[in-house]
This record gives sequence, structure tokens and C-alpha cells, in this order.
Amino acid sequence: MGLLDAINASKPYIGMVALQFGYAGMYIITMIGMKRGLSHWILVVYRHATATLVIAPFALAFESKIRPKMTRSVFLKVLLLGLLEPVIDQNLYFLGMSITSATYASAIVNVLPALTFIMALIFRLEKVNLKRIHSQAKIVGTVITVTGATVMTLYKGPVVNILWYSHHGAATTHHAAADASSSGQHFLAGTLMILLCTCSWAGYFIVQSMTLKEYPAELSLTTLICLAGTVEGGIIAMAVERDPKAWALGFDSRLLACVYSGVVCSGIAYYLQGVVNRVRGPVFVTAFSPLCMIITAVLGAIVLSEQVHLGSLLGAIIIVMGLYSVVWGKSKDHLLAPNKDVAQELPTVDKRHLQEADTMDEPFKVTKKDTSLPQEP
Repeated sequence: MGLLDAINASKPYIGMVALQFGYAGMYIITMIGMKRGLSHWILVVYRHATATLVIAPFALAFESKIRPKMTRSVFLKVLLLGLLEPVIDQNLYFLGMSITSATYASAIVNVLPALTFIMALIFRLEKVNLKRIHSQAKIVGTVITVTGATVMTLYKGPVVNILWYSHHGAATTHHAAADASSSGQHFLAGTLMILLCTCSWAGYFIVQSMTLKEYPAELSLTTLICLAGTVEGGIIAMAVERDPKAWALGFDSRLLACVYSGVVCSGIAYYLQGVVNRVRGPVFVTAFSPLCMIITAVLGAIVLSEQVHLGSLLGAIIIVMGLYSVVWGKSKDHLLAPNKDVAQELPTVDKRHLQEADTMDEPFKVTKKDTSLPQEP
């Protein structure tokens, strides 16, 4: 029984870590597809259309009896969710990345846990008691995570060969060309776009947490979000991409990017995030997002022969420290949650015992009141 409890307790951690590997794989595959002419506006539409077709049968099969009725409040929240993450977040991210660079964009997105933590505090989805160590750990861990992302962004440092082989010449030429081409780009506009997309992503998790309280059916909600993202993203994409040839896909990396990102990073990701969000909250879900950049850096070095700099390694170490602090604090919140009400009532019970120390029974209390009333005048 103890082993089963340990496995159940570790499921949220395993799910969130596995999801970061899925996101890292999407980054590699999507970049290859976009280099071959795939528009990010069209990618968003095909991605969520694929996710809708894949997740809908599971929602119909497994949640037909537990699916709540659709209300106006839930419908409006679904439309908002489809606009926040599939449309605003993803399109702004790709736009900001094209203006700046992929490494810079992935580093800035690591402020997601901090933004989600602040929003969760504003909407009272997260509680902080500065007198408790686990609450202090969440705050300190959030600050450390942002610090690590800042180090990765601002400090480059020398090249570090973390693998057993090195493509120094080709990689050096590639990065020199990338640095030369990006030196004249508008980093301020790109940074603002990436920050806006991160705020939209954080808002998505907040609204998702609220929606799950009214509509606790993760598969059905995932299907509705992907459908809303397909429709809303399609309207914008048709206004931007008017060339019909841009919508045509072949059996190449562009199709793979749409299918992989749709199944793994929209369908499975939205469902898994919804399940963990309902159990552990939005801060726990976003606390693992900095791992994606570390995994992407390693995969980029292996698959794309990209160089890893000392600043990236130092930032990654700092991010892991901050991540551990936040996750440890959230784990203590989860353990204390069932006893929270009891813990809050203990001081009141103690005061009552102190006030009633001299009155052991109700009859004695009544007798004292009866005898004291005539003596007051």
C-alpha cells in the first residue's frame, strides 16, 4: 500500500517533467517546419484542429456520464481560454522569436512561474503565509527562477563542450551568422511580444483553474478549448494568410510539426495540465516550465549541433534550484491542505478552554449568571 501511495503522489511530478520533454521536442520539430515555409498562423490552426480530432473521441467515450451541462459562464470561459493560449500566446511567441532569437525567447518565457504566482495571489488561488517556511520557499524559489532566466539572457560566456563530440567549426559559423543577422533587429518590440505572450499563458492557467471548478471534465474541456482555438485562430489566419498555397501541406516536416504539436503539446498537454491544475493548482503546473529550456538546450546540442555557453549552464543550475524550492513549497501546501481548517480552528478552541477553565458545566455557568444578576444594582 505504501508503494502505491508513493506512485500516486509522484504522478503529478512525472507528468509535468514528461510534458517538458514534449515541449522541447515540439520546439525542434516546429523550427524545422517553419524554416521550410510553414506559417505560424497556419500552424496554430492545424495544430488545434488535429488536437480536437484526437481528443474528442476520448471525451465522448469516457466522460459522457460525468460531463456537466454547458452554461453561459463556462462557454465564455472556453472562448477566453481558446483566445489566450492557442491564439494570443502561440502567435505572439513565434512573432517575438522571429524578431529576436529562439534562445532569447525561450529564456524570457521562464518568467512564467513568477507571473502565474502573482496572478494566483491576486485571484486568491494561491495563499501565502510569510510565517511558514514552505510559503517562504515558494517566494524565494520564484525569485531564484527568474534570476536564472535573467542570467541565461544577459550573460553568454565562453563555449562549453558538454558532449563527447563537437561541431565547433560549423556551429561557430552558424552562430556568428545568427548574431550578425540579429544584431540589427528590434529586440524591444520582440521582448514586449514575448512578455505579452507569457502573460497570456499565465492568464490561461488561472482561467483554466477557475473553469475546472464549474466544468470538472478535463477531456471535454480540452476538446472545447482546442475547437475554440481552431475557430478563433482560423479567422485570424485567413485574414493574414490569404494565399491558398500557404495552407497546403505535404508529407514533410511541416505536416509532422502540425501533428506532433497538436497531439502532444495541445491535446495531451492541455488535458494533463488540467488534471494537475485541478489537484495542485496553476503555480505547480508552471513551476516546471524552466526545465523545457534546459532540455531544449541539450537536444539542440545533440540534434542541431548548437553550442552551449557557460551562461546557459549557470542559468540552468540556478533555475533547477529555484524549481526545487517552489515544488518543495507546493508539496508542503498539498500535505497541509486536508488539515488546514483544523489548524485554523485550534487557536479558537484553546481560547475557549482558557475562558471556560472556571466553568466546567453548563448548569454551573447558568447558576453563576443567575446569582450575579441581582447583585449588579
